[in-house]
Amino acid sequence: MIKTSILNKLASSIGRRDTEPNKDLAQQIVAKNDKAAIKELVANLSNKDKNIQSDCIKVLYEVGERKPELLAEYDKEFLELLTNKNNRLVWGAMTALDCIASINPKGIYKNLALILKISNTGSVITKDHAIGILTKVAAVKEYKDNALILLLDQFKTALTNQLPKYAEDAFPIIDDKHKKDFIKILSSRLDDIEKDTKRNRVEKVIKKLSK
Repeated sequence: MIKTSILNKLASSIGRRDTEPNKDLAQQIVAKNDKAAIKELVANLSNKDKNIQSDCIKVLYEVGERKPELLAEYDKEFLELLTNKNNRLVWGAMTALDCIASINPKGIYKNLALILKISNTGSVITKDHAIGILTKVAAVKEYKDNALILLLDQFKTALTNQLPKYAEDAFPIIDDKHKKDFIKILSSRLDDIEKDTKRNRVEKVIKKLSK
């Protein structure tokens, strides 16, 4: 019996323009723990058809959000995509790296310089997931000090609209050594935040850190 290619189930392959087929496929892959499907999807991130590329990265990070273990060994492939000319692949790869940062911090830690370089010129989604990656890597004891220094530096120029979420996500991993610097940076950004609700969220983080 000939096995059907996983590509035949992608949204573009069945004439769909929405992403639901890709989400459904991700759920099927997770349910079956289908490593062969993951391997095929990764291999086709370089497919000549950009629609297939986009569908493959979508399925992969949807899988990563549900079961990151299935993607953990492909950190190098996702890192290579960060310099791709196709922006869809760039932010999709950053999303996938964010998914696996907690379970493969070693491979990602070594490439934080590249991740931040791409983030600095990337889309909002790219920036969001780069911060997510830093936050997760900084939660690992052996990488904490250097990762926190890099993370705090990002808060100096982070998009104002995203600042509250970044601060809330980072709060649990801020240690005593970096607490004062974090408070100082967040306090310096308060006047930049126009919406009261968002400013209040940052102020709450500062208050918790100040206890």
